[in-house]
Amino acid sequence: MTVSDKDLEIAMADLMTAAPPTLAVGVLVELGIVDRYARFDAPIGSLVVAWNGLGVSAVESAPDDATFEATHLARTGRRAVRAEQLPESLASAIARRLGGDRRVRIDLDLRGHTDFERDVWQKALEIPRGEVRPYGWIAAEIGRPKAVRAVGTALGHNPVPLIVPCHRVVRTDGSIGQYSLGGPANKRTILAAEGLDPDAMESAARSGMRYLGSDTTHIVCLPTCHNARRITPRHRVPFRSLQAAASAGYRPCRECRPASGAIAA
Repeated sequence: MTVSDKDLEIAMADLMTAAPPTLAVGVLVELGIVDRYARFDAPIGSLVVAWNGLGVSAVESAPDDATFEATHLARTGRRAVRAEQLPESLASAIARRLGGDRRVRIDLDLRGHTDFERDVWQKALEIPRGEVRPYGWIAAEIGRPKAVRAVGTALGHNPVPLIVPCHRVVRTDGSIGQYSLGGPANKRTILAAEGLDPDAMESAARSGMRYLGSDTTHIVCLPTCHNARRITPRHRVPFRSLQAAASAGYRPCRECRPASGAIAA
């Protein structure tokens, strides 16, 4: 029995199944041509997270979906499609990162940004939860000690705040400084949620305490370093400068590396 081309065409048509309407979007998301987004709860309220097959592309505060979609398209050139919720693995990774786990991997889509910006953000990822570093510390650590202002600009352009913790970077004079995700008030709220007292930090800086040493170890740290926070009150020795600490026989902490900030300042 011979099967005609027409019969074969009809038989093949019967085998065809319509693709689900979400397949095309899913493919575009995996290729990084379109983003998905969903909301999650943070210490400063509801935020939007956008992602695609390359990684997380945005963390923003937006009053409504239409506003986010418009700003995301303007910034990235990509359409954003609402999802009911974050993928479970991503939600878990973000929660762990916010909880202080710097080892958890969260891929980031940072296309369109400069190498300098990427270097700044990568260095900010090294700052532990519950600690802060001055802008000058980052500038020195990435080998650009004179680029303090440019570091501040790069942090202000961080598209994935909280995941890249730019809230943990403060001004060289010890004041909290600005924050791209809702301003200084939100920055204070996040730092307080991480166990810091922003008012006390600024008050100490205004009084001249920029470094804190231990008279038992003769090691000097940045004040929020976890090593400095373990010094009992009677063994704390405040310093206005790293030079003063060195003159008193103190050596810089190897973990918070206060010399980096001092060089940049």
